[in-house]
Amino acid sequence: MKTTDSRTDKANRVTWVGFYTNLALTAFKLAAGIIGHSAAMIADAVHSLSDFATDIVVLLSFRVIGKPADKDHDYAHGKYETLASFVIGLALLLVGAGILWSGAKKIWLSLSGTPVETPGAIALIAAVVSIVSKEWLYRYTAEAGRDINSQAVIANAWHHRSDAFSSIGTMLGIGGAILLGKKWHILDPMAAVIVSFFILKVAVTIVAGGVRELTEGSLDEAIEEKIIATVAGVKGTIEPHDLRTRRIGNTIAIDLHVYVDSAMSVVDAHEIASRVEAALREMCGQETFVSVHIEPDRTKPDGPAGSP
Repeated sequence: MKTTDSRTDKANRVTWVGFYTNLALTAFKLAAGIIGHSAAMIADAVHSLSDFATDIVVLLSFRVIGKPADKDHDYAHGKYETLASFVIGLALLLVGAGILWSGAKKIWLSLSGTPVETPGAIALIAAVVSIVSKEWLYRYTAEAGRDINSQAVIANAWHHRSDAFSSIGTMLGIGGAILLGKKWHILDPMAAVIVSFFILKVAVTIVAGGVRELTEGSLDEAIEEKIIATVAGVKGTIEPHDLRTRRIGNTIAIDLHVYVDSAMSVVDAHEIASRVEAALREMCGQETFVSVHIEPDRTKPDGPAGSP
């Protein structure tokens, strides 16, 4: 399990790399789109600008995420990581919708008789550079995000890859418009529209995941079944039940009830609860929040069923 400081350091390092890469790419693609008269490349540049913005969101959020629990946040500040990934998803959603609207508008104008300018070769070069750069940045950022188990960093990685998808569509549209002649200039805005659907799909996935966590959604059923099995395997436990789970950023909170022998002493019952906590932290990570409620097993006829 990564310490909070090491997670923050790695998240900041990989995000700063993305920040400067996006800054350079945005400037280059915007200039190429304007000089090369390419609607798709200008849309691609706007998408890179949104990447630049979400890098800032991640950097700011990790300034808070790294703080320990305090009197106002008993469960630390992990939810800020979920909030950051949600904001990134919303940014992607807006970018995708904007590109869809812009491309669809240009297609409509083209079909209505308004000519679409021939994109220049510089726009095609910018698309190729963007594909290579953003795919590398996706892999670099996603690997770091998985290593530190950060939803926000992984979401930001997908923001990079959506830019690579955008540039692939842009490259095909610009290339087709250049090589196939005036009748096919419409391929440029068509590429922008196709790309927007890729972006929207990723955005919806990220936003839905963020909403689920912010509204205290439970963990997947398969994980909850594994938790129950882990607790049931601890010596002295009887029928773990009333399991409740949720995510707090990259950590997990688990609450459950466990029956123990009703004749058992408080000290022995506490020892079982401690073993349950240790087993769950071994399974889910040492920073997992675990609350175990011990109950007497009243199924045995010789147990003190009437005791308080």
